[in-house]
Amino acid sequence: MKEAEARAGEALRGLLEKIPILQIEGIKAEAVSGDWQPDLIARLLVDGRQHLLICGYKSNGQPRYARSALLELRNYVAQRAPQATPVFIAPYISPAVRQLCEEKGVGYLDLEGNARIAFGGVFIERMVADKPAAEQRELKSLFRPKSAQVLRAMLREPGRAWRVIELSENTGVSLGHVSNVRTALIDREWARASEDGLVLSEPEALLDAWRDSYTAPPGERLRFYTPLHGSALEDAARSALRAEDGLGRAAFASFSAAQWLSPYGRTGTHYFFADEEGLSKLRAALKLAPASKGENVVVTVPKDSGLFADTVEPAPGAVCTSPVQTYLDLSIAGERGAEAADHLRQEKLSWRK
Repeated sequence: MKEAEARAGEALRGLLEKIPILQIEGIKAEAVSGDWQPDLIARLLVDGRQHLLICGYKSNGQPRYARSALLELRNYVAQRAPQATPVFIAPYISPAVRQLCEEKGVGYLDLEGNARIAFGGVFIERMVADKPAAEQRELKSLFRPKSAQVLRAMLREPGRAWRVIELSENTGVSLGHVSNVRTALIDREWARASEDGLVLSEPEALLDAWRDSYTAPPGERLRFYTPLHGSALEDAARSALRAEDGLGRAAFASFSAAQWLSPYGRTGTHYFFADEEGLSKLRAALKLAPASKGENVVVTVPKDSGLFADTVEPAPGAVCTSPVQTYLDLSIAGERGAEAADHLRQEKLSWRK
C-alpha cells in the first residue's frame, strides 16, 4: 500500500471507529490492474449487515481532479457493487467540492477532518473551520500582485478568451507566471480552456475567494488634512489626477472611488492611491498638511504599481481604482465598507451565468 493510501486508510478507520454500530472487518488497497480500481475498499458490518465503502483517493482535491474521480467512483459502483457507497478522499476538500460530492451522491473525507458519509442508518458529518496552511498559501499566491494583475484583466472582460501570450502582453506579467495562474484557475474550475483560449467560467466564485483572502496592498499609508471641501476639493483632485503631463500617477480609492463608480454613502475622509510623484501633485493641489489625528485625506503609496494599470475614468479627471480593486478595498473597510462593497458588486460586478 502506498504511503498516501495508507494515510487515507488510517483517516477512514479513525472516522469509522467512532461509530458504535459499525464493525470494521477490513480496509485494504486494491491490486493495480489495467482497469480503474478503487484505491481502498472498506468492509463493514452495520447491525450485522455487510456494507462496502468504495474509496478513491486523489493527492489533489481541486474540482478539476475531483470531478473525474467522482465519475470513476460512480461508474465502478454502478457496474460492480451497486449496493456499496462511493467515497472520495483527498488531503483537503474545499466547500465547492463537498457540494459537488453531495450533488453526485458520493461521500467524502479529507485528511483535515472534513467528512460526510451516509448509508443505511449511518450518517457521519464533520466540518473543520480552518483551511489547511497549504491551501491558504496557494490562495495567497494566486492573489499576490503579479497574479492579481492577470486576474484584474480577466475580470474586466470576463467573457473574453485569452491566450497566455495575450495576457502576458496585456499585463506585463511573464509567460511563466501567467501559465501558473492559468493552471490554478482551471484546477479550481474558475476558468476553462477553450479552443480560443482561457475563459473565466466562475467569476463570482473567483471574486468571493479573492475577497475572503484579501489584505490591504502593502505600502505607506499617509494621513493629511486639507482645508478644501465639497466641489473645490473635487475639482482640485480631478485636476491633479488627470496627469496630462504624464508624470505621476494617482487615483481615487476605496470610498472615494465608490462615490464615482456606484454612490452609496459619503464619508468625511477622502482616499487615494498615488506613487511618489502623484503624491506630490496631490499635496500641492489639495494643500495637504500632515495630520496625526483629525485627518480628512488618506493617501496610500502602494508597492504594487500594477494597481495604476487598471484604473477607470468615469468622468474627466475622476481617475478611480477599478471596480474589482475598489470592491476589495471596501470589503475590508469595516461595516460601512462591507455595505458599500455589496452595493458596488450588485451594480458593477454581477455577471450572467
